[in-house]
Amino acid sequence: MNRAMIFLTAAIMVTGLPMAVHAQAPVDQQQSVAPVNVGNKICPVSGRVIGDSGMVPATYTYKGKVYNFCCAGCPSTFAADPEKYVKIVEDQLKQEQAANAKN
Repeated sequence: MNRAMIFLTAAIMVTGLPMAVHAQAPVDQQQSVAPVNVGNKICPVSGRVIGDSGMVPATYTYKGKVYNFCCAGCPSTFAADPEKYVKIVEDQLKQEQAANAKN
């Protein structure tokens, strides 16, 4: 068991860690057009700023839109209730737009 862990660790070090993780919704929830990144900078699941937590960011495609997450664990939570988290992202983006309009 110990040798297996050493081998696995060495293999990861040689190949490198993934720079991002991407998951997709089931085919029946996707559109046929190229997905568009919504541009959210805050994870709708955890509320963390994406890229600031030291974790590998992740994305998830839902209904033709790519949503950004702070880590690989969050897309599965999003997938369990996507409309809840889509609303959170939409609200975040509206707040950002309003703040930018004031400047």
